[in-house]
Amino acid sequence: MTKQTVGDHLLERLRAWDVSHVFGYPGDGISGLLMAWAKAADDPLFIQARHEEMAAFEAVGYAKFSGRLGVCAATSGPGAVHLLNGLYDAKLDHVPVVALVGQTDRSAMGGSYQQEVDLHTLFKDVASAYLETVTVSEQLPNVLDRAVRTACARRAPTAVIIPADVQELPYSAPAHAHKMVPSSLDASGWAPVPDDAALARAADVLNAGTRVAVLIGQGAAGAAREVEGIAELLGAGVAKALLGKDALSDELPYVTGAIGLLGTRPSYELMRDCDTLLTIGSNFPYSEFLPPYGQARAVQIDIDAHMVGLRYPYEVNLVGDAAATLRRLLPLLLRNDDRGWQRTVTAGVRRWKKVMDRRAALSADPVNPEYVAHALAPLLPDDSMITADAGSVANWYARHITMRPGMRGSLSGTLATMGSGVPYAIGAKFAHPDRPAIALVGDGAMQMNGMAELITAAKYALEWADPRLVVAVWNNQDLNQVSWELRAMEGMPPFAASQSIPDVPYAAFARSLGLTGLRITDPGDVEDAWRQALTADGPAVLDFRTDPAVPPIPPHATWEQIEATLASLARGNGHRGHVVLQGLKAKAQELLPHRPGGR
Repeated sequence: MTKQTVGDHLLERLRAWDVSHVFGYPGDGISGLLMAWAKAADDPLFIQARHEEMAAFEAVGYAKFSGRLGVCAATSGPGAVHLLNGLYDAKLDHVPVVALVGQTDRSAMGGSYQQEVDLHTLFKDVASAYLETVTVSEQLPNVLDRAVRTACARRAPTAVIIPADVQELPYSAPAHAHKMVPSSLDASGWAPVPDDAALARAADVLNAGTRVAVLIGQGAAGAAREVEGIAELLGAGVAKALLGKDALSDELPYVTGAIGLLGTRPSYELMRDCDTLLTIGSNFPYSEFLPPYGQARAVQIDIDAHMVGLRYPYEVNLVGDAAATLRRLLPLLLRNDDRGWQRTVTAGVRRWKKVMDRRAALSADPVNPEYVAHALAPLLPDDSMITADAGSVANWYARHITMRPGMRGSLSGTLATMGSGVPYAIGAKFAHPDRPAIALVGDGAMQMNGMAELITAAKYALEWADPRLVVAVWNNQDLNQVSWELRAMEGMPPFAASQSIPDVPYAAFARSLGLTGLRITDPGDVEDAWRQALTADGPAVLDFRTDPAVPPIPPHATWEQIEATLASLARGNGHRGHVVLQGLKAKAQELLPHRPGGR
């Protein structure tokens, strides 16, 4: 019988950790692992991306949508370098991912050999939670086990570097001897909670409030019932950071939606007018969208002691699992029978929804980008998994997609990197192959890497129990978010050389791969296109020709920003008159009179 190699044992150890998928791209720096995969009959499954960065994004998407560990693999040198952006996405969004990285043979190290890169220096920041190189076979179990445990415990990326020659060494387990480090596989679940004294102090703050605002993030996932209990007991409104968009249903009347520049007017007003703030599982970075300092007393709940106390002068910082902590906090809270504050919040939510209806109904040239997302929302299946890319499309995702119980959604939150939408959706499909995935992407992100990853979708579609993966492209031939930032923040027209991008036949490209592809240039065809894609028998690409002049107006647009925008238009803009018209039309929807009871 052939002796087990280090590569063989690594895959065996991954299986023991219940790792079922590894997203990667081959290269001779991981030849020993690839040979082990062949002997192991592709268990765990090696999912071949088109690029190592996409493999890392797919591992992040898999982890976000499954709640499990994501694993990616890359060869030495350029393959390792390509992983970085996806791993930084995992680091900044606190997602557990292990990167398995090849390296040149030990005998060549230090000799300026081909594809020799100082991987410890390269990964020392992104994988700062745990980074190690395996140099002898006895080292492997401990290193891999610690990488897995650390990634899960710290919700962070870790990296294991294995030189190519080490991968093919005969495997020997660590002996019961000096300077040998044994290891074990088991890791039990845990849900830490704060002590009673801290909970009592938090309850005192919350009970004293009359206008309570709750802000939830991805750390509140799995705590929907408890968050509802808090809101009902205290008569609070609930805003959501974008990473927490799927943590609570948007159908609840006191849920104000997203917060921040991409957020809603009700969320802005909730924070502006509250006297008490409870933040649950969120590291929302923009403190200017939180209550003014000194206005509100505040309590934070976060599972990571390293992340509490940031962004706002919280009076009480509770370190613990969101659901477990809230279950212990709820019995200490007093019911607020005055519902005036919550009625004000819900009235603002109703008004905002009418504003969104009207803005989505505005005419545009040729298709209103807001309408594309608005039309999708009621058509989404209850088990949908939605991803959004960075750019102006994230505005439409944040404001127009209504999350219902059971639906999932995510995007690159803190890194806000372009190019994550399609690989996230592919990762989500491997996490839940029986559920439909929908990726909302701009044409810039689609050209950056989304088109290549359509090949990955086509390659694996038949392996998914539900083959539906819809990629919707907002095709406006403009890097739209930055164009609007130039107008509003810098008071200058977009620089055509940097902002204009080619019109690419995305639907035709999809059809060339055997996928469904539709190009939509008429607003009357938008809903039917969504229906066709959501009932297709495989992946589908929708190429929506949207109007770049429809502004992603912030919920708190200032006169200074409006003046800067007008100044930029006065200096010259190919769409000057159209941009002014669309901006005025969109903003007017917030200013129109409303019938009594609709406020």
